[in-house]
Amino acid sequence: MTATAPILLTPGPLTTSAGTRQAMMVDWGSWDERFNQLTASVCEQLLAILNASDSHDCVPLQGSGTFAVEAAIGTLVPRDGKVLVLINGAYGKRLARICDVLGRDFSTFETAEDEPTAAADVDRLLHADPAITHVALIHCETSTGILNPLPQIADVVKNHGKRLIIDAMSSFGALAIDARKVPFDALIAASGKCLEGVPGMGFVFANKQALAVAQGNCHSLAMDLFDQHSYMAKTGQWRFTPPTHVVAALHEALVQYQEEGGLPARHQRYARNCQALLDGMAELGLRSFLPAAIQAPIIVTFHAPQDPRYQFKDFYERVKAKGFILYPGKLTQVETFRVGCIGHVDAPGMRAAVKAIAEVLQAMHVLDV
Repeated sequence: MTATAPILLTPGPLTTSAGTRQAMMVDWGSWDERFNQLTASVCEQLLAILNASDSHDCVPLQGSGTFAVEAAIGTLVPRDGKVLVLINGAYGKRLARICDVLGRDFSTFETAEDEPTAAADVDRLLHADPAITHVALIHCETSTGILNPLPQIADVVKNHGKRLIIDAMSSFGALAIDARKVPFDALIAASGKCLEGVPGMGFVFANKQALAVAQGNCHSLAMDLFDQHSYMAKTGQWRFTPPTHVVAALHEALVQYQEEGGLPARHQRYARNCQALLDGMAELGLRSFLPAAIQAPIIVTFHAPQDPRYQFKDFYERVKAKGFILYPGKLTQVETFRVGCIGHVDAPGMRAAVKAIAEVLQAMHVLDV
């Protein structure tokens, strides 16, 4: 790729295929029957990835993934509910802030940014506070790339008779989640992540029974998933202007997803990408922030070089000039940068990125390799 069309090694937006971009070259009428069929097909395919067709409804929503997270909290948590928010990074903190802004009672349990939330701690907290009605978990915390133990936490939440809300923004489509085995009221994801669509559409997999009794909960007309689902079920249409080109791109991306081999193949490619990245960066002497056991093959956080000549902005611009977009770190205690493993890229592409990073750090007189 050239500097004008770089590979995005970020957590989203991602590098997309030419076919996905081509799908956006057609204009759609928002009430057109063919577009309604496109939306229905996308929702059907998304539910199949989770084995959730019998138990959940897929409710699409305009906007980024955070829009969908706010919609899920606002719609599915009653106004007198209480949410236990599990935090080990920036996106858990954002979810807590959403609860605060929406006026939902909540408590937080925070672990270090390199420490997964333990199911035993969730069990203890639910025993201690019977007022908690919902538990909110970030499956893969994108600020570091850490993977939290979803199945174990889901079992604890179920055993307490509570409801689980999962932010699976960076895991859905690449890391296996089976709705027949992992009980949840809501799982939230978006178009521009592991499915390799373009950003602009979130979606919430809402438990059918929970959604059916959610009327009147929501703080917002636009964010009301109950209203959105009811209207779409009756008419096949979105309530308000849909992101037509985003839906069309996601439909094409899902065709490619299945052609590649679905979730197992997508996971395998990302795992190869991650390993190629880790191996190459280790040869340069750059250390990853997380141990391998809790590192998801989504995005990797690296310690920044301990050299006064290293400045992230300069590093970023130089790597960008070589055709790769990296991501700044999101940790508060140590200086880091992040490299994504997802998107329309393969292991040779990751090795090319490592080569570019090595050349830049040499040119900055930070590395001598």
